[in-house]
Amino acid sequence: MTVVDIIEKKKLKQQLSKQEIDFVVEGFTNGSIPDYQMSALLMAILLNGMTDEETFELTDAMLHSGDIVDMSALGGTVVDKHSTGGIGDSTTLALAPILACCGVYVAKMSGRGLGFTGGTIDKLESIPGFDTSLNEEEFFDVVKRVGCAVIGQTANLAPADKKIYALRDVTGTVNSIPLICASIMSKKLASGSDTILLDVKYGSGAFMPDPESALELATKMVTIGTLAGKRIGALITDMQQPLSDHVGNSLELVGIVEVLRGKKNRLYYEIKEVAVRLLALTGKYTLQSAEKAFCEAIESGRALDKLAQMVQAQHGDPDYIRHPERFEIGTRDTVLADRDGYVSHMVAADIGRAVTHLGGGRMTKSDVIDFSVGVVMHVAIGTPVRKGDVLCEVFHNNGKGLSEAKQLIANAITIGDEQPQPHKIAYAYVGKDGVELY
Repeated sequence: MTVVDIIEKKKLKQQLSKQEIDFVVEGFTNGSIPDYQMSALLMAILLNGMTDEETFELTDAMLHSGDIVDMSALGGTVVDKHSTGGIGDSTTLALAPILACCGVYVAKMSGRGLGFTGGTIDKLESIPGFDTSLNEEEFFDVVKRVGCAVIGQTANLAPADKKIYALRDVTGTVNSIPLICASIMSKKLASGSDTILLDVKYGSGAFMPDPESALELATKMVTIGTLAGKRIGALITDMQQPLSDHVGNSLELVGIVEVLRGKKNRLYYEIKEVAVRLLALTGKYTLQSAEKAFCEAIESGRALDKLAQMVQAQHGDPDYIRHPERFEIGTRDTVLADRDGYVSHMVAADIGRAVTHLGGGRMTKSDVIDFSVGVVMHVAIGTPVRKGDVLCEVFHNNGKGLSEAKQLIANAITIGDEQPQPHKIAYAYVGKDGVELY
């Protein structure tokens, strides 16, 4: 077989075989297939799609291009959550200790942020001393002792995906559901967990623009995960406004501590939905018993204590969890309402961009993040406001990016005359047996 033959076949909307897909992935990963030929194939896939079988074989080939983590040594149920990302999405930081309190292991490998705000690893590194680069033995030891650990992606997971994604990014082929699915699922399957919950976001602050496209992606990923023998489900959740009241690295940890102390905001209900579904997926809980276990973990204070234990086990200062006022936060400014009315719409992505202007995100891998900057929202969609009310607080250092950030936020929040319907956290749940609409 030749690459040209494979490109021609997909150009004619024909199904590729496992052997052809393996040949292309291996050849591109080892450098024997050049960028220009892979680009042509990616464009053909974008235009003509892939069957579920093709998507599974592509995922499998990318999965086996590198290391596969073996979690069996932990001797228990290992769960994982993957979010397609969004503004103020700090769910992992609360979810890991909550799930650990419920008797399952969370051995999480996360990434750094590239774009609007920091990633999970950046947020954790705002805790002095916190070590995200544990080796495998140390990582497993913390998981076994504490029940949860979060580290950077140190293993060589799915290197084919890294090369293919870099090419997609510069050839206009990012927005292909089979390619997105293979990218996400190859890394999730390589990370070794036996139970996986996917949190697929839609809206102005997410990659998928609407619930219908998010549902299409989620359904395909659940199909692939099920074919791979995993217990897997997916939630379709709203990202038309920041998920947390706090956006920014240290600020999001402050917000997580508030949730673990029982503050019932959008972030709390998102975490609850994810935790309950994930616990039920393990087979150890019903939805009802999972909800009871979730509430008990928070109300008893055990989840907050567990987070402090994880921080200490990974060489961080747990006092920052017990006393979040210790986090260094920038100088406060505000964005005010310019009229009476109701918050009717938000462009969540622009609120994220505002944090990047302040220094809280990175646009290149070499950018240094300022952990102390960010935004604290005082309103959500549907909130009534009067002229002069504080819409949000903006925390900056020496005025860096302040004027641009405030202008972005002011333009991102629309105040109208009529109160809109409240936004539901979840739109649908996708399991191996079908779709459940909320």
